[in-house]
Amino acid sequence: MSNRKRVWFEEAGHKLDPGLVEQLRLNRKEDPYETSNNRLPVIVYYSKDSDDKKKKDLITASQADNNSNLEKDIGPRIARGNLTPQMIKQIKDHEAVERIFYDRIVTALLDIATRQIGSAELQRRADLTGKDVTIAVIDTGVHPHSDLTSTSNRIVAFKDFINGREEPYDDNGHGTHCAGDAVGDGYQSDGLYIGPALEASIVGIKVLDENGSGRLSTIIEGIEWCINNKDEYNIRIISLSLGAQAFESFRDDPLSVAVEEAWHKGIVVCAAAGNSGPQQTTISTPAINPFIITVGSTMDQNTEERSDDHIADYSSRGPTVDSFIKPDIYAPGTDIISLLAPDSTVEHELPEQVVDENYLQLSGTSMATPICAGVVAQMLEANPDLSPNDIKSILKATSQPVLNDVWGYIEAGSAVEMATNYTGFQKAAK
Repeated sequence: MSNRKRVWFEEAGHKLDPGLVEQLRLNRKEDPYETSNNRLPVIVYYSKDSDDKKKKDLITASQADNNSNLEKDIGPRIARGNLTPQMIKQIKDHEAVERIFYDRIVTALLDIATRQIGSAELQRRADLTGKDVTIAVIDTGVHPHSDLTSTSNRIVAFKDFINGREEPYDDNGHGTHCAGDAVGDGYQSDGLYIGPALEASIVGIKVLDENGSGRLSTIIEGIEWCINNKDEYNIRIISLSLGAQAFESFRDDPLSVAVEEAWHKGIVVCAAAGNSGPQQTTISTPAINPFIITVGSTMDQNTEERSDDHIADYSSRGPTVDSFIKPDIYAPGTDIISLLAPDSTVEHELPEQVVDENYLQLSGTSMATPICAGVVAQMLEANPDLSPNDIKSILKATSQPVLNDVWGYIEAGSAVEMATNYTGFQKAAK
């Protein structure tokens, strides 16, 4: 048996999340006596019985060494800031603190696709194009591409949590591509590169920087903004093509908790499974949450036939850290052509993927997720009274089991048909 004395953060138990413990361990290797002023970005969850007095006392206590601060509340029970290891040690047992997390980095993870999943047929046959439905794309921003603005300006709101700018922009390019995956109307391609919901509205939420990365707390702030502005902009769907490694149960993971709150507030949340396949147990957060819709990616072989499709090798696999089966649904995500944000990081780093001055080809569960969100918009146009749980159940029930996986391949036609017929059950329940 080892006689090594355990250090304070190893004995903190549930008070500190594993990611923070690891950072404190690395810091201790560099500074054994913890005498430096190195600060770690953290998220602090207030205890449930914390009142304003207790919170204020915690804020004051966190500033005692002049190198630490809790600078901003990003939710009813969440604050973020930068604390030295000694300050973390000092406040971890404060009565206002339930738990402290490391504010770790989150990263950004349609021609054939829209026709193949049946959305284009719905556009022609039933005129279902996502009208009167708004999708919030929480990502690197959104460029006012003509496929989103020329017929009518469908960017109804933009919120920048990185640089504080007011007009829509995207210095990375990932978010613009995702927006087009969901709602691009093909204005610059004569209708070739279209998303499933080509008349839906977009809210662009910039939470990732020009390099496609950001902190957990910023993503949570974006989700909270969507919840608070849901009714003003009719936000029915959140599309999250981003993620971070999952260390803990969905019950404790801050990002998972945030998306679950949005779900229970009536917003359908679609999240990318991640791009760490084909290894198992690689589902990222927030996609680990069992309530929301986790989207995996397929390879469509650039044909409209579905029989030759298969799950993309890169698409993350379950089970989750809680042993739940994920993803919930698969959608095309490989070699998807969508909107190009000019002079963006993606354009400069991947010049071989540029199709022309208006379009770019990318692959990943990042692309599959907004395509799924676009189908959800078609479903909600057909039946606006569907709840998030209704949407998820219908998508899974109507998916085609052609991928040799527990759940199948999204099929927009069958999903919208069931969504439409669901009104009978809804009336019977009233």
